[in-house]
Amino acid sequence: MDDVTQTIGFIGSGHIGGTLARLATAAGFDVVMSNSRGPETLADLVAELGPRARAATASDAAAAGDLVVVSVPLRAYREVPVEALAGKPVMDTNNYYPQRDGQIASLDDGSTTSSELLQRHLPASSVVKVFNNIFFKHLATLARPAGAPDRTALPIAGDEAAAKEAVTAFLDAIGYDAVDARPAGRRRSTIPGGHARVRTPLRTVHRAGRNTRRRRHHPGRARRGLTPCAARKLVRPKLPGDTR
Repeated sequence: MDDVTQTIGFIGSGHIGGTLARLATAAGFDVVMSNSRGPETLADLVAELGPRARAATASDAAAAGDLVVVSVPLRAYREVPVEALAGKPVMDTNNYYPQRDGQIASLDDGSTTSSELLQRHLPASSVVKVFNNIFFKHLATLARPAGAPDRTALPIAGDEAAAKEAVTAFLDAIGYDAVDARPAGRRRSTIPGGHARVRTPLRTVHRAGRNTRRRRHHPGRARRGLTPCAARKLVRPKLPGDTR
């Protein structure tokens, strides 16, 4: 734990937030939980999480976290505290669902992404998209030790290398590998409607897509494998100017 973030702040404690908090405390992190209804409503979750967890307001959770998870409905992104998150890596799990969030013209016409909206709201923070394309029950059960042949890799997307390094370290600590999906503003394959996930012989690379729910893993099912290098190329298609 000396080389990775010690305290994870949570703004939003629903399915993804709660699942991540369980993984984080099991890995030795302290967590500070918050939601829109107040700390007192998180008593049961905090009791379940144990002595490494406490409940707070969103601003206090943001201030306490070395690394902060924002896991709220997209319609509420403007309520995420700004000053308390300045200078911090922010893990963005949000997805845009118009039936829940209402129509957002700039997302409907493809001129921006949900992470870009959050990044504009948090100009002094470093937003990294992650955890938005894996079902929370799978997130809870697919964690594996480093080096395990069936370890899952999740795509991350962001503009700041240091922030992505912090998120990669957190992923590794809770049982996942990371695949760098390039800057958040240039990646739409990890949002609903993007490409489907890819499986490799050594790991699973999860990517959001229309068929994600229909194509979840079933142990023992035969599948066509790809090398990890090939999987990365699918998650990170070559762009003009790339030298890799």
